[in-house]
Amino acid sequence: MSSGTPYAAYVFDAYGTLFDVHAAVRRHASDVGPNGQRLSEIWRQKQLEYSWVRALMGEYQDFWQLTEQALDYALAVVPDVQAAHRDRLLETYWKLDCYDEVPAVLKSLKDRGAKLAILSNGSSAMLESAVKNAALDTILDDIFSVDELRTFKTAPEVYELVTTAYRLYPETVSFQSSNRWDIAGAGSFGFRTVWINRVSGPDEYKDLSPDMVLPNLQRL
Repeated sequence: MSSGTPYAAYVFDAYGTLFDVHAAVRRHASDVGPNGQRLSEIWRQKQLEYSWVRALMGEYQDFWQLTEQALDYALAVVPDVQAAHRDRLLETYWKLDCYDEVPAVLKSLKDRGAKLAILSNGSSAMLESAVKNAALDTILDDIFSVDELRTFKTAPEVYELVTTAYRLYPETVSFQSSNRWDIAGAGSFGFRTVWINRVSGPDEYKDLSPDMVLPNLQRL
């Protein structure tokens, strides 16, 4: 264990937890128009759906490919958003904004001696770009991507990437995610789980409850 924290490692989901998945559309709001929020929500929904379907089929495509496909679907569903914006939205996705509290929280945990890592469905290239853009590369110890396994969360072997690399028991790892399904998967694996419920959403997966629920990372 680290001397200043009750957990040896603090591991974070990336998209929706550290990085705002809706930042790409919001940054181009004036061009996208009044249905931008709907476009962004469909984009995110399909991005996740495609990852689960691919994992179940055993037909892996990396998260960037799924991100492109999900945006194409969203643009087809919301036709008043011009497809000409596609490339700019995708380019912006490589440099998503992190949430305001993220740098200070991570630095505080780091100063207290904890290992810090990302564990994400994102491709290695996507994650490295987002981390560098947010200047988190000097704080985080590791970035774990599902790329090396060629599957997606909530497969148990994804969470095992952390325990194998750090030679830790699951219960010594605190895992933070804004995605309730991800919290269910991590809790089933044995991690201590903190659901970052940024949108005040209803609870689900009642048999796989989080150990803590927070509105953001500030009280971590």
